[in-house]
Amino acid sequence: MSDVVVQVAKRVVLPVALLFSVMVALGVLVTRVLARSWPFTVEDTVNRELAADRTPGWNDVSLVFSTLASTQLIVVVTVLVALVLRLVLHRWREPLFLCAAVSAQALVFLFTTMVIDRHRPAVEHMDASPPTSSFPSGHTSAATALYVGIAVLLALRAKRTPAKITWWALLVLVPVGVAVTRMYRGMHHPSDVVASFLNGGACVAIMARAVLDHTLTWGRAKLPVDSSGDDVAPAPASAG
Repeated sequence: MSDVVVQVAKRVVLPVALLFSVMVALGVLVTRVLARSWPFTVEDTVNRELAADRTPGWNDVSLVFSTLASTQLIVVVTVLVALVLRLVLHRWREPLFLCAAVSAQALVFLFTTMVIDRHRPAVEHMDASPPTSSFPSGHTSAATALYVGIAVLLALRAKRTPAKITWWALLVLVPVGVAVTRMYRGMHHPSDVVASFLNGGACVAIMARAVLDHTLTWGRAKLPVDSSGDDVAPAPASAG
């Protein structure tokens, strides 16, 4: 049990805590230290230009992408994909990785908003504002963790390079679309969504290293391997 605790601390708790510290540090830089420095001085201009270019058609498109990253849909998709992975692969490693990545980014996001208080852009907001700070973007962070996490799993299963590229291209476009959507709808500054890419992407990397690494034993002794590469069961202990 002690080995498991050490592995969890080294590969999950400490990296996530470090990520939280980095997010808070970035938030302080954006909202205080560098608030009057370029490029943060032009963020309001970007939001105003996006708001001025709104059209009924793009409003509908933005609503689709924003919905793809809503809290309710993120939870539903995560649970459904995890269940499918469990039923198809008959193991817990992949479902645990996806759920852990999405959960970790949510925790980092939530605690960061408790420390960093940033007002949303000074344009018309197309969505109801949740009771959290503008920094970082929860929608973008969640979309990055979920859809990039799925891309990682599908790419690992794909045997051909074109298939890997296709999965990455299709699924990575979702968080990118969500990021642009959240700015277009007046809910976040550019730096909010950039920081969210870091949060979601880092959580995927942390959990991939912690859960998908097949060399980890998580407290169980590794079986010896014979010349064919198959695990060899230990010989039963002598009764005498």
